[in-house]
Amino acid sequence: MSTALIPDPPSDLPGTLGELRASGWESHPVHEEIRRNAAARISAGLPLVEGILGFEQTVLPQMENALLAGHDIILLGERGQAKTRIVRSLTTLLDEWLPVVAGSEIRDDPYRPVSRMARDLVGAEGDRTPIEWVHREHRLSEKLATPDTSIADLIGEVDPIKIAEGRYLSDELTLHYGLVPRSNRGIFAVNELPDLAERIQVGLLNVLEERDVQIRGFTIRLPLDVVLVATANPEDYTNRGRIITPLKDRFGAQIRTHYPPDTETELAVIRQEAHPPVTFPGSPRVEIPEFMAEVVAELSQLARESTHINQRSGVSVRLSLSNHETMVANAVRRALRLGEADAVPRVSDLAALVSSTQGKVEIEALEEGREDRILQALVAAAVLAVFRRRCPTEELGPVVSALDDRVVHAGDDLPTSAYAAVLTDIPSLRGPVLALTPGETPGEVASAVEFILEGLHLSKRLNKEAAGAKTTYRGRS
Repeated sequence: MSTALIPDPPSDLPGTLGELRASGWESHPVHEEIRRNAAARISAGLPLVEGILGFEQTVLPQMENALLAGHDIILLGERGQAKTRIVRSLTTLLDEWLPVVAGSEIRDDPYRPVSRMARDLVGAEGDRTPIEWVHREHRLSEKLATPDTSIADLIGEVDPIKIAEGRYLSDELTLHYGLVPRSNRGIFAVNELPDLAERIQVGLLNVLEERDVQIRGFTIRLPLDVVLVATANPEDYTNRGRIITPLKDRFGAQIRTHYPPDTETELAVIRQEAHPPVTFPGSPRVEIPEFMAEVVAELSQLARESTHINQRSGVSVRLSLSNHETMVANAVRRALRLGEADAVPRVSDLAALVSSTQGKVEIEALEEGREDRILQALVAAAVLAVFRRRCPTEELGPVVSALDDRVVHAGDDLPTSAYAAVLTDIPSLRGPVLALTPGETPGEVASAVEFILEGLHLSKRLNKEAAGAKTTYRGRS
């Protein structure tokens, strides 16, 4: 559900059943409603859902087919592949406002009420039956499947309080509806479906096929209008838990999600999703060089190919977001410590990514304590890959020659002014630096100088000595 404020219903909407009939409003099943709105977006050349990157040629066409076919869907993919984002975005394919019988717990259709309360009210009041309007953001119900989830949670149970108030057990009004009936005329989403106990999964069979629920002890049937969407992790799908075969058979579409296919897409996700730096009185101004953000994106791409990382567990896109935010935070911390007005990430800030990476990947190391070295090697490989793409090596020969008889100091503890002096001392650096940072602010110059020196070292053209936060670059001769 969106965190945006949900508006109040427009004042000109019908307020009674009679006014609703007079307005010409027509009732349609939820699948039809979604199909109509999805078709309108496709015809207009718009993406099915907004804010989903990298799925344009793979996942979204399959989603379009499933929704146009009126299918229930299961999204299968590793952690951090935007499954929940897709599910929540489906509310944009619903009509903005939906009329329901006022006071109904299960959003009864005024034309075809199914609960006892709504049937009695419409029977007694007729066209005077009051109508409420529900916004589409309220028509999505989510349930994280856990082993302790019960049938009462999903379907419903007898309410002992209503019994204590004097109603009979045989009275339908004693029922407390679960999440599925309360999702009537909307979307019900189950996250991590394999974690749901198999005997509880059986309770969803009728929902998917017969479109009704039966609550224990009662012969009533509630013909529900629900779109069911589930998510699952492939590892859970086959090992830790499983989806029972009859339930899998009732889903119309199983769609595999995936991680961003390339660094460019990963970078676009970072730009869209990473939290901006927190600003406060006296905080430094943050500038993020494109090549530094690209290193963070490249790191995640390399981690997904590494034999040292457990690929069954996956490397979530959240890794890229956390690393990007940590890199920026380290730059801000340095600027605050040195009293500088600008905070610009440098290669020396990448050492901070070990802490934000360790909790998000499962490293398969035979020797204890190798985790840090594996992560450092991945960071170095990411820097080298971006360096080779952005810095033509033939233009850096004069820089390497200039360092034959010079030593350059770098590190997290140095102010930006120290790098301006390096640029003055080695004029051949100016061209490559300007190619990386056309703005040429002091912080960007410092970041570009460090990046070029580190790239030359990783290309085996410079020597590097590191001790804590202090680093020295010198010629190999």
